[in-house]
Amino acid sequence: KYSAYGGVFFFAILSAERKTHNKIKGCDLMNSLPDTMKALVVEGVNQLTYKDVPVPKIKADEVLVKVKACGICGSDIPRAKSGGVHFYPIIVGHEFSGEIAAIGDEVKNAAVGQRVTVAPLVPCFDCENCYKGNPAMCLHYSFIGSRQDGAMAQYVAVPAKNIVPIADNVSFEHAACIEPITVAIHGVERAGAIDSGKSAIVYGCGTIGILTMQCLKAKGLERVYVIDIDDHKLALAKELGAYETLNSLKTDIPAYFAERGKVDYVYETAGVNMLQAQVISLAKKGGSVVYIGTAHRDVTIPAKTFEQILRGELHVTGSWQSFSAPFPGHEWIAAAEYLQSGKVKVDKIITHKFPLSAGMKAFDTLTDKESRALKVMYTMD
Repeated sequence: KYSAYGGVFFFAILSAERKTHNKIKGCDLMNSLPDTMKALVVEGVNQLTYKDVPVPKIKADEVLVKVKACGICGSDIPRAKSGGVHFYPIIVGHEFSGEIAAIGDEVKNAAVGQRVTVAPLVPCFDCENCYKGNPAMCLHYSFIGSRQDGAMAQYVAVPAKNIVPIADNVSFEHAACIEPITVAIHGVERAGAIDSGKSAIVYGCGTIGILTMQCLKAKGLERVYVIDIDDHKLALAKELGAYETLNSLKTDIPAYFAERGKVDYVYETAGVNMLQAQVISLAKKGGSVVYIGTAHRDVTIPAKTFEQILRGELHVTGSWQSFSAPFPGHEWIAAAEYLQSGKVKVDKIITHKFPLSAGMKAFDTLTDKESRALKVMYTMD
């Protein structure tokens, strides 16, 4: 049997006979795969083409994953719509799950038919930061769906060390949410030790914000406030366990927490420059402020607000990606466990599903404010 949580590669003991069988089966299956597959190919600005492309050939240390579900990340939007790619043509998509269809000759931690998700970072494992155990800081990395072809396709080739098995009771659609869950876990833990009985604010109620709230709850925090300007998203956050939800268009947030008391941990997930300055004033003395959302414009911090960092000796830090050592990291073990146990729920976060042939319609839905979209996903078969 395969264990979803047994170690770095989450792979339980297999007999030599079973390994040999799967190795042969993998080679045979590779030979029996079609020569072409359907894929969404970014060929230019706002040009996403549904077309036939060759099925990827795997290297000796890679596996071929038959994709079952692939979510659209906010970072995929500029890649598909605004020219934010490293090259053309490219297949994007890094939040995905599927079944292993074939394995390379040197692969020992995988089996054909295994249900997996995949950590998308491909570190060099040979730079200073990789040696220090910080793969997310790699100086010479690749990234599935960004610097190499990704998973908005029927098949994708990935390094075997990147696979993360998923439990049988986790659907492929839910498993495609493991990557954003790991982003939330990594961000939560950037604050240091999370102590029960303390309080937190999550500013921003998108996919990462709601997942951050749930991960804080999973770690034992009861008082997790969620702030946004969308009442529909706030209602979902409340349903999924938020202690209290606040609409910042209707509530003076600094005044609210000045009156009721500031919090121990503040997480900014919206990537709004005004909020990125404001959140500093919401943390208690000795508290932590973690930036998960990306800044799209200059962030100006008033001198009075900056003074609170000094006088309050605040721990202010950023959070980047979701990886640690041993690669891909404990975040991936935890995300798989949270999903399997039901501590983190994604049913209502996945708001829209499309076949791959829908192409740009799925992206348009995600960027349409009237659609109330959170996680938009391509589902195969």
